[in-house]
Amino acid sequence: MYNIHYLNKISPKGTALWSEDYTVTDELEKAQGLLVRSANMHEMHLPENLLAVARAGAGVNNIPLTSCAEQGIVVFNTPGANANSVMELALCGMLLACRDVVGGINWVQSIKGSSEIARMVEKGKSQFAGHEIRQKSLGVIGLGAVGGPLANAARRLGMNVYGCDPFISIEAAWHLDSHIVRVKDREDLYSQCDILSLHVPLLDDTRQMINAEAISKMKDGVIILNFARDLLVDDEAMAAALASGKVARYVTDFPNEKTANMPGCIAIPHLGASTEESEDNCAQMAVRELMDYLENGNIANSVNYPACDMGPCRTAGRITILHRNIPNSLGRFTAAIAGEDINIDGLVNKSRGEYAYTMLDLDHHPSREVVEGLKKINGVLRVRVIK
Repeated sequence: MYNIHYLNKISPKGTALWSEDYTVTDELEKAQGLLVRSANMHEMHLPENLLAVARAGAGVNNIPLTSCAEQGIVVFNTPGANANSVMELALCGMLLACRDVVGGINWVQSIKGSSEIARMVEKGKSQFAGHEIRQKSLGVIGLGAVGGPLANAARRLGMNVYGCDPFISIEAAWHLDSHIVRVKDREDLYSQCDILSLHVPLLDDTRQMINAEAISKMKDGVIILNFARDLLVDDEAMAAALASGKVARYVTDFPNEKTANMPGCIAIPHLGASTEESEDNCAQMAVRELMDYLENGNIANSVNYPACDMGPCRTAGRITILHRNIPNSLGRFTAAIAGEDINIDGLVNKSRGEYAYTMLDLDHHPSREVVEGLKKINGVLRVRVIK
């Protein structure tokens, strides 16, 4: 029996997947699994019995990843589950920027009490005229779960599309429209594109990637869309570019004290994943990840440990070991097990940066002595007996 705790409201489409082996508890201290959306976990005390955290969404900046890894707590996210929702909003943002829809709506609200509103609209609507996106050039930086489908959608709408993603997966590349022009460096997009859309993670290389230098290389009147991460854009440089007209519109899904008060910026209140379908998909994916890990020890879509999957256990025993990535760890594990005259029927060992994960299928259920011996090996953070 596993106890599960929710830090946020979770879609019933996800929670309905729990089997009879799971109980939802209001007490964090009793939980082996934790489901979270936006709650800030950085100041939380996580109990020793907590085995895994699943974030029903893609971003994990609200979770202390390193301290979780050190405690042997696997952190999952749900990449791609909300991709269509974010892609649709990015497409909406593009249209809002090209056609001054927001300005027009606000103007109508300002004159809605007038008995002459129909005449005023016909006379004043020209101040909100914009342009179509058809035959305009769109540059997509990052062609993953959101950027790739956005690029394809833009092609179907008659746009000329350029894409940049040095790390694109083979699967993502297969799904791209053949007419999308691939470029090697994001700077190659700047002088060619009327609209730029950002779909990359926040890394050292991408932090404030849209800065004064980058903007200076762009077309005059460029539109920039940011539905990925707030800190990809230098707000000071963006404010100056909007004021000068170098950037016509900046659309962001991450309002802050600067962008919310920035003329020329359309700040959307972080609605990228705020659809029923997205919340359902994220919750279902998060629950399935937790169940597979708790029941079988398999890891998929972890952000602090490597992916590792041996399917359901078909042997008499299975042990999993979360450990630091130290040379010869695997040799020490197998030696400890062989010393008890237990045969290893299957083994997977993967590493990710400073941390690693080992799964061992055994022909006997492991003894208490074997488990305690494994726990004492240098670098071991957690040992679990799955079966």
